Amino acid sequence: MENPVNRFKAGLRDGRHQLGVWNAIPDATVAECLAVCGFDWIVIDGEHGAMEVTDALPALQAVAGYPAASAVVRPAINDWVLIKRHLDQGAQTLMLPYIQSRDEAEAAVQAMRYPPRGLRGMAGMTRASRYGLVADYLRRAEEELCLILQIETVAALERLEEIATVVGVDGIFIGPADLSASMGYPGQPEHPAVIAAIEGAIGRLKAVGVPSGILALDPDFARHCIALGTGFTAVGVDMVTLQRGMTALVETFASG
Repeated sequence: MENPVNRFKAGLRDGRHQLGVWNAIPDATVAECLAVCGFDWIVIDGEHGAMEVTDALPALQAVAGYPAASAVVRPAINDWVLIKRHLDQGAQTLMLPYIQSRDEAEAAVQAMRYPPRGLRGMAGMTRASRYGLVADYLRRAEEELCLILQIETVAALERLEEIATVVGVDGIFIGPADLSASMGYPGQPEHPAVIAAIEGAIGRLKAVGVPSGILALDPDFARHCIALGTGFTAVGVDMVTLQRGMTALVETFASG
């Protein structure tokens, strides 16, 4: 059996823009519903909210039923044990939050790879290897694994190029909310200074040939980021869409 192709990684490599959405509700039915909507990638978010490692597995299985959609798992922290667990249960793309330095980026790459190139623990009977049926999985696993690192602070932004150019890093995700707080504008990702920093980061990543990504709930700003050169842009969050849609529905009837 062949090692399954990572379509998201292929899209980054080919320079094809990919549209994404956030899955924060820990239920595989929600992940499956998002997978049929036409998005290229779906973040299974284990950093915020109630999504645990055990919740990510059924979400991965649900998304896998729809070949056009790729799952991107966001663990709670850049931790080699947590990374190993997500990889073993079949995650091919990980997005790691709050990367602050080149050393942290290199540690993340190490966690993604088997020895002697890394420190991922050996396990044969895993979903990642199709329960041992992928030929030579231990040697070839990293060919289809994809690592996205999140830049979310002023300090990380200052080190952007040295983090982004670590060998084994496939893309950089800019976190507007945390970046705005780090810059002194908590809750104001639309502040002109924050927007300027984001625009600059997209340009800097483009200059070093590293794909950039962002979450932008404002359609105009999302289109602006895409025009600037983001390679993977998320434009919605399931919980936000649910809350806004249901609130609007109530208001429709409350107004008569």
